[in-house]
Amino acid sequence: MLLDNVLPILGESDLTTGLVIVFALCLLAVVAFEFVNGFHDTANAVATVIYTKALKPVIAIPWSGFWNFLGVFTGGIAVAMGILKLVPMDALMTLPIAVGASLVLAVLLASIIWNLGTWYLGIPCSSSHTLIGALIGAGLGFTWYYGGSGVNWHKAEEIGLSLILSPIVGFGLAVLLMWFFKYVVRYKALFHIPTGENDKPPLVIRAILVTTCTLVSFFHGSNDGQKGVGLFMLILIAFLPAKFAINHDIPNDKIIHTLNQTERVLEKIAVRNTKNSAEFTALNDKIDAVKMYLDYKNEKDKEGTYRFRKQVEGLINSMKAFNENKGITIDETSRKALNSEVSELKKLVEFAPIWVIMTISVSLGLGTMIGWKRIAVTIGEKIGNEHLNYAQGASSEIVAASTIGMSTLLGLPVSTTHVLSSGIAGSMVASGGKSNLNGATLKNIGLAWVLTLPVSILLSLLLFTVFHLFI
Repeated sequence: MLLDNVLPILGESDLTTGLVIVFALCLLAVVAFEFVNGFHDTANAVATVIYTKALKPVIAIPWSGFWNFLGVFTGGIAVAMGILKLVPMDALMTLPIAVGASLVLAVLLASIIWNLGTWYLGIPCSSSHTLIGALIGAGLGFTWYYGGSGVNWHKAEEIGLSLILSPIVGFGLAVLLMWFFKYVVRYKALFHIPTGENDKPPLVIRAILVTTCTLVSFFHGSNDGQKGVGLFMLILIAFLPAKFAINHDIPNDKIIHTLNQTERVLEKIAVRNTKNSAEFTALNDKIDAVKMYLDYKNEKDKEGTYRFRKQVEGLINSMKAFNENKGITIDETSRKALNSEVSELKKLVEFAPIWVIMTISVSLGLGTMIGWKRIAVTIGEKIGNEHLNYAQGASSEIVAASTIGMSTLLGLPVSTTHVLSSGIAGSMVASGGKSNLNGATLKNIGLAWVLTLPVSILLSLLLFTVFHLFI
C-alpha cells in the first residue's frame, strides 16, 4: 500500500539518490513511531480489563488493536493538522529539501528514543508530550539557523494547555465518579477486587469495562493516531511540496465554484453594511488573488504550488476574521454560509490521502498487539497499593474515553497515558485516600512527566543540528 503510492511519485520527482534514501528513512521512522506508540500506549486501554479479569490478554490486545485501527481510520484529521501547524511549513517550502529532511528526522528519532526508553523502564509516559517537545526542539534549531519563527508558539501554548489540564481533569472526574459509585449507586459488587483466574466480574460490570476499553482504544486511535498522520504529511510536504502542499484531487472548477459562492454571500452582506466598503474590497481582492494563482497550481511546480497555498491560507484567515468582526452586521444564514465556504477552502491545504491514513492505522493497530505488558503492569499493579477493583477500572476508563473523545472533537492532541494514569490515581484516592497510592511509582511517573518536554526538546535540537550538517 505504502510503496504502491510512493514509488510512482518518487519516479516523477527530481530528488537525488541521497535524498530518496533520507526520504525512505523518514517514512520508516514515522511508521516506527506509530508502531511504538501502539505498544507504548495500548496498556492504557487494556490494563483495566485485564486486571479486573473482564477480558483475557489474548482477547483484549487484538480487540484494542482493532479499535485503535478504526479510530485512526474514521477520526478525521483535525489533530493531524494541529501538529503540522507547530512547524514553519511555509518557510520549509521555500528552503532546500534537506532542511525539511533534517527537521523531520530529528523530530521522529527524538520521539522514538524517549518513547522506547520509558517503555523499557515500564514508566507510563506521554507520547504526545514527547512529540510536541521534539517538534519544538527542531523548530528552535530551525530558528537558530534560518531565523524567523521556527515554532508556532500560539499553537504550542494551546496544545500545551490541553496536555496540562487533561490529567488534572482526569484525576478530578475519576474521584467524583468513584464517589458517585460509592455513595449513590452503592452496588457492592462494583468494589470487589478479583482474585484468581476464574473470579470474573458480573455480566453488567464486565460489559461496562469492555465498553470503556473499546472507547479508550477507539479514541486513542482517533487522537494519537492522527499525530502519526500529521507527521506523515509533514514528511510528504517537506520532500514533495509540489505534490502534497495542496490537495490536487480537488478540481479547479470546484474551487472556482466555492470562490463564486463566497462572492455572492459577500454581496448579500454588503447591502446592509455600506459603511464597511474597505473590508469588502480587501476580502474580494484576496478572492481574486486565489483565482489568479489558481493557474500556477501544478503537481510539478513547487514555487507555483507554494504561492497558491499562501493565497488560500491568507483568504481563509481573512474570511474567519471577517465573519468574527463585530462591526459588520451578518445574518445567521450568511454567517453559516461563510463558515461552509471556509471549510471547503480548508480542504485544499488541510488533507491527508486515504493511503496515508491507512498506513498509520495499520502501524498503530499492529503496534498495539506487541510489548503492552511492561506499561500494563505499572498501571494495573503499581500506581495504587491495592489491586484494581471494578469501580476503579470503570471510572478511570470512562473518564479517559470522554476526555480524549472531547479533545479529538476540538482538534487538540491529548495524552492518553496522562489522562488514564491520573484517572486511576484519582480512583485510588477516592477509595482510600493518599495512603492508597504507591509513592515510589508515582515519583517515577512524575519525574518522567517533568523530564519529557525538556529532554525531547534538547534531543531534537541536537539531532537537527547534527542532521543539518550532514544531509
